[in-house]
Amino acid sequence: MSGMDAVRARYEAAGQGHVFAFFDSLDPAAQQRLLAAAAAVEVDRAARIFAKATAPAAASASAAADVAPLPPTAVDSTISADPARVRAWRAEGLRLIAAGKVAVILLAGGQGTRLGSSDPKGCYDIGLPSRKSLFQLQGERILRLQQLAAQHAGGKEVVIPWYVMTSGPTRAATEAFFVRKNFFGLKKENVIFFEQGVLPAFTPEGKIFLETKDTLAVAPDGNGGIYAALRSQGVIADLERRCIPYIHAYCVDNCLVKVADPVFIGYCVEKNADCGAKVVPKRYPEEPVGVICMRNGRHGVVEYSEIDPAMARALTPAGVPVYNAGNIANHFYTLDFLRRVEHFEKDLDYHIARKKIKHVDLATGNLVSPSSPNGIKLELFIFDVMPFAERMAVLEVARADEFSPLKNAPGAKDGDSPETSRADIMAQHVRFVEAAGGKVAPTQGSTAPVFEISPLVSYDGEGLEALQGVVVPTPKLISSAADLHALTH
Repeated sequence: MSGMDAVRARYEAAGQGHVFAFFDSLDPAAQQRLLAAAAAVEVDRAARIFAKATAPAAASASAAADVAPLPPTAVDSTISADPARVRAWRAEGLRLIAAGKVAVILLAGGQGTRLGSSDPKGCYDIGLPSRKSLFQLQGERILRLQQLAAQHAGGKEVVIPWYVMTSGPTRAATEAFFVRKNFFGLKKENVIFFEQGVLPAFTPEGKIFLETKDTLAVAPDGNGGIYAALRSQGVIADLERRCIPYIHAYCVDNCLVKVADPVFIGYCVEKNADCGAKVVPKRYPEEPVGVICMRNGRHGVVEYSEIDPAMARALTPAGVPVYNAGNIANHFYTLDFLRRVEHFEKDLDYHIARKKIKHVDLATGNLVSPSSPNGIKLELFIFDVMPFAERMAVLEVARADEFSPLKNAPGAKDGDSPETSRADIMAQHVRFVEAAGGKVAPTQGSTAPVFEISPLVSYDGEGLEALQGVVVPTPKLISSAADLHALTH
């Protein structure tokens, strides 16, 4: 059987032979495009996922989930923990980083459309004095952490590999940006790009849409598609080659993220966790954020839309929301756990998104642009693997220090905008100086100091001891050790 015949036979067997309805009328180049697009989709897997996600039992099981808050013993907190414990977690994390045992995975498939940008979201400049993009802030944090771990290891070179997950629309632009910026000082061979997978868009009856006569309608498979992509695109194999057992994963849009956070790594390893998550306290009980809790006796995430308002408002005797572990898509994994995902993948529950799908009418061959949702896209979320963890660790951290997502366009009244991202970073850097015993002078004509410390100078406030007793004038950008020296001499 030829390659073409084999592809068509797979689709026929899966009940999707209609995607070749116009094949014989296409020119040879268009036929090859359709065959290549069809061959890139695991049609049997896609059909199984659709059938499981849309089965009546799936909906009823989700609705009937037994939801309970996390037991107090299941969560530790850097906010309330003994500082000596936090220092111990940090020391252990630095030791493991220094030994080359930690890697980072960045979820960076998003486009900057909502921000009014045609570039990938990670390229976005939030307006700091340095004009650094999200990618640059995060890359430089890795570089600084490598230096800190090298000091911990007596000067030995330390590498934290950075695996950057893109999507089809963002891959070329992301790679070009990294090249143009010289990989932010990191070695090229330790920055590895890979691509998020896609799934077909389906009719409500389970038939794959044709976007054009020679193209399938597909969409990214959600940030939970990371697990299949790690396997299919050689990331797990590369982690094995490098003998790296511990991985930190996070989303690009969090400007405050502590990349490869040694405290988080040390905490999860102390707990012997195979999977871990950071959480932040909710701002208020009804805040529209998913929370990590127990679902049917296993760890999981309940979206805010799934929580009864009375449950959301319930308080502990201390006056804290019972459901308070706000999910921020910040995760720890062992390599063994990532390998194991393949074996329970068939049991994962994909989520249905009803969307307007542009497509070709199979009867007429005309393009259709629907005015209301007419089809189904399927997504897996990164947290959907939590129920399968054998030993889950949850660490609460301070929102002001670790979570400021960039979701909305400039000027958005709901926040999570470039303005809030910029303000949160500058406020954190003021706190760094104050913790070192210094003071940042207000910026004339501004309600807050215009002030920034480069990640190359300080990862999380360390190295600023010379600022004790110093008043830092603003606006000020401390971009190097020389800038720091000039303030103190």
